[in-house]
Formats: sequence, C-alpha cells, structure tokens
Amino acid sequence: MTKFDYIICGGGLSGLLLANALADDSFFEHKTILVIEKDAQKQNDRTWCFWDKNTNALQSVVGKQWGSICVGDVTGCSVFNLNAYQYNMIRSADLYKYVYDNIKKLPNFTVVFDEVTSIEENLNEVLVTTNATVYCGSKVFNSIFNANELKSSTEPVLQQHFLGWFIKTEIPVFDDDTATFMDFAVPQNGNTRFMYVLPFSDTEALVEYTLFSESLLPKQEYEEAIFAYLKNLGITSYTITAIEKGSIPMTAHNFYKKNSSSLIYMGTAGGFTKASTGYTFRSTQKKIALLVEALKEPDFDFRKLYRKNRFLWYDAILLEVLYKQNDLGSVLFTALFARNEVSSIFKFLDEETTLWEELKIINSLPKLPFLKALLRNIR
Repeated sequence: MTKFDYIICGGGLSGLLLANALADDSFFEHKTILVIEKDAQKQNDRTWCFWDKNTNALQSVVGKQWGSICVGDVTGCSVFNLNAYQYNMIRSADLYKYVYDNIKKLPNFTVVFDEVTSIEENLNEVLVTTNATVYCGSKVFNSIFNANELKSSTEPVLQQHFLGWFIKTEIPVFDDDTATFMDFAVPQNGNTRFMYVLPFSDTEALVEYTLFSESLLPKQEYEEAIFAYLKNLGITSYTITAIEKGSIPMTAHNFYKKNSSSLIYMGTAGGFTKASTGYTFRSTQKKIALLVEALKEPDFDFRKLYRKNRFLWYDAILLEVLYKQNDLGSVLFTALFARNEVSSIFKFLDEETTLWEELKIINSLPKLPFLKALLRNIR
C-alpha cells in the first residue's frame, strides 16, 4: 500500500486549485502529494467566471475580462460599470493544463488517472480505494460529489441548470466590453429564467440559457430558448462552434458536518459553491487559501475550519423565497442591481461586508417574501 502525506480525490476546480496552491508554497515541498482524477481532462468542458478587483494569482489563464455588465428584463437592459472590479473568464482546458504542467515537474507530486471507489477513515489515516489499488493518506481532500446526500437534506434544493452555445457570427453583433450578467427578457414560465451572454469579440460569444429551479428541462427547450433569444436580437446567421451544459445544486445544506480531523470535503461536495448564486471560483479560491494556512498548523482539526455563518443564513432565506415562489427571481435580482452599487453587491456576495452594509442591501429588496421566508426558516 502506497502512503502519502496528502491525497486529493478529484481533479476538478477545488482539487486543482489546492494542488496548485500546495505546489506554489515552499512549506509543502517535502510533503508527498497524490492527485487522483478519473479522466485525463484536456478539453474545455466548463467555463468559470468570477469578479475580482485585484490581479488574480491565475491571471495568466484568464481568457477574457469585461469592465461592465448588463442586467435586463422586458423593459430593457441596464449597463453597470464595474469600476475597480473586472469580470473574468477562465476556460477549463487552460486551467487543467496550467496546473498539471505546474505539479508534474515537482518530485513530491504524483498524478494518477483512476476512479475512486471508496474512502474510509482508519484511526489516524484515510484509505482511498480506486479501481486499481489502495492508497493511504494522512490527510485526504475529497471533492467527489454525491448527489444522493441532498435527498435527505432539510434545506431547500434548487438547481442552477443551463445550456449554452458558443457561436460565431458572420458580421459584428456583440459589444465585447460588456457581459450580459442576467437578462430576464425571456418567458419566465413560473421559474427564474435568464440569458447569460459572454462576448469574446464582436463576432463570438457564449450565449447561455439558465434557470434556477427544481427540475431540468429537455435539451430541446434550452435550444429553442437560445434560438428565439438570438432571433429577437436580430442574430440569425451564425455557426455553433461548441456546446456547454451543466447543473449546479443551490442549497444551504450543511456540507461541513462531514469533515473530520483527517478528511475534508471540498468543491460542491464541501459547500464551496455560493448557495444563492451558484458561483464557485472565487469562493473556492478563498476557502483553499484558508485550508492551506491551516495545514501549516500542527495537528489541525479540519472540523474547526469551516462553519455556518450569517451569510449561509442569508443564502438559506433567499433560496427559501425562490423555492416557494420560483418566479420571483427576475424581480429580486433586477431590484438588487437597480438599488445598489455593483461594488456593494459583489462585496456582499464575497461575504466581505459589515452587518450595516448587509442590512442596506437586504432593505433594498421586496420585504414581504423575505419576511414569510424568515418566519418559515425560524420555525
């Protein structure tokens, strides 16, 4: 049985960001580190976006930045300058290559492409079984998500599900300085539905149909919505160069309770996804930074690292509102952007605001749905 100081199960976003952070910190150069990933990921299978007001540590793999965003509904689209912030995009293939190139050159890293079949704690170590063998780790980081966990959750669970077309037009049609953050000018049909548009140039963009709801749609419905949206914009001549689809659970479920002194869950499996928005990248970066510093402390207990806080409670209230009245999303999000500075909203979503700043944002939203949700949450 091969033994490692650290085993990272899952080479998705959280696993790769942890591996990269450990590789870049000389404190861990004598730690043996194993990364287990099911597939040798080389293709663009997802797109990560995040806002930031400083140069990011992964700036070299940022594929595109926007200085303004648009939030719209049937009455039109409002454009907001991000000022100190930038909205950033990273394609997954670029991040995979960057991190794997970084860790493969280090002698203390081992990368294995295999499927993890079980993880079992045994006294002060953790056994990780794959299709091929068994590994032993002093500390194990698991980002493999088990959707069945949410079936018994007491918290509401919505899905942020989407399908997007990467398109190329014959003539310039896009403003590549502005990303369409949320455009609710599509039939809501009892749900929270919007278009998300990332223009890479004046002839290229990702056009994505996104819903916050309980159930996914047949593929045809996503495609018909994108086709109709583009047609309404006068865009009828284009080529679809790639397709992206996915579903992200939105829930205030307490993922942290699974952590132990030797085993910690990360990514969606560890509650790293921002429950109220589905955004993952920035939240994961911040949580990985905390984790790396904690690892430098002797005998640190992972159970002390992540706890429920008031921001998870805010998320729970919003999700309760959308769970009970799923069609309110367009009203809530357009009000949020119309009545607050974008910088304040981003700061709030990054969980960096003071209580006073949070009360101002909460006060800008319709009161009755949240009061009802608050009472239900208390009960």
